Amino acid sequence: MPIPEDVTGDEIDKDVKQELQSLPKTLAEDVARNLVMVARLIDEDPEGAYGYSRVALRLASRVAAVREAAGFAAYANQKYSEALAEFRAARRMTGTVELWPVMADCERGLGRPEKALDMAGAPEVHKLDKAGQVEMRLVAAGARRDMGQLDAAIVTLQSSELASNSVQPWTARLRYAYADALLAVGRRDEAREWFAKAVEADRDGSTDASDRLAELDGVEFVDALDEHEDEHEDEHEDEDKGEDKGEHEGENGTADEPADAAPQEDGDKD
Repeated sequence: MPIPEDVTGDEIDKDVKQELQSLPKTLAEDVARNLVMVARLIDEDPEGAYGYSRVALRLASRVAAVREAAGFAAYANQKYSEALAEFRAARRMTGTVELWPVMADCERGLGRPEKALDMAGAPEVHKLDKAGQVEMRLVAAGARRDMGQLDAAIVTLQSSELASNSVQPWTARLRYAYADALLAVGRRDEAREWFAKAVEADRDGSTDASDRLAELDGVEFVDALDEHEDEHEDEHEDEDKGEDKGEHEGENGTADEPADAAPQEDGDKD
């Protein structure tokens, strides 16, 4: 797959670059450039990111960072079985538990929420950092909802992290999930309150909390660009109607006749 010339491979994380040092220099550079493309495209073009991840995987399948990148690219394309296999491989290579929450979410994607809940109660969760534990809580709540246990999902999300006033990278998503769970059981006023709190914490637009809040408040947004296009189309329609009218009059001979044309006189009449 083609890679833009401005992508050198030096853009990757230094830890990943260190992993790639086990490869021949030229090969390491090729793998690094493909990994950069995965990271660059995974949000906007998941299919493209997946393609580059497969290239990197073909070049260096024994590098944990490559397996992890391949896992996230597959996950972004909802290829959960493939993603889970790649995450498991990466975990075997590194021995870390960082991927535990996303592995559990793959189980959800495969229609196995019970397995995801089992993973949420496993000893590995205690080895996760705070961000990982919050992510695991989100996955567990999602699994409860998959199983129709809506009230249990609400209880699962209630935590010290949710109650905290400090804003962390996970705060917006946690508040959003809680608001959505409340709304699912009909607790509309509480849901609105938590969507508003999610908006306050969502500094990078990672959720659509503002849209959900507006929806609850009955606010309807009009796209100014679309409105302008509609007006432009109306103007064209008016112009087209005017042209059609002129052509129609010309065909009947009405508009082409001089306004002061006199009636023809009978020359034989005295």
